[in-house]
Amino acid sequence: MRGPDAYITPAWYATEAEHGRVVPTWNYVKAHVYGSMKVVDDVAFVRQVVNELTEKHEAGRDEPWTVSDAPARFIDGQLRAIVGVELLVSRIEAKAKVSQNRSDADVDGVQAGLRQGGEDRMAGEVENRRPHRG
Repeated sequence: MRGPDAYITPAWYATEAEHGRVVPTWNYVKAHVYGSMKVVDDVAFVRQVVNELTEKHEAGRDEPWTVSDAPARFIDGQLRAIVGVELLVSRIEAKAKVSQNRSDADVDGVQAGLRQGGEDRMAGEVENRRPHRG
């Protein structure tokens, strides 16, 4: 899985003006999933996955399309052409580097800079993982 990623300029850090001991970096959210892939030659399985994916991606539309909107014979033919796969997960490694090591003032600057550049997803990740100092 690849989440948002973005270049972080030292100009966004409040500490850049204070002492200048800052460098550019890259913020990112990633996950590596390991396992074995299994081919599933079962039309019922493929139909269920296609229905679930369609419902997920059509959700929120004014008039969501459903698989049943297409002719049944056409869908049956399409389903026979799809190879079903299932990943049997054995290990997940995830990492997020999103300015957690920066001061509140630096985090504020990073978020403002990201939002100004249209990087709203990364700005949200930075806020969600802001260190809670007590």
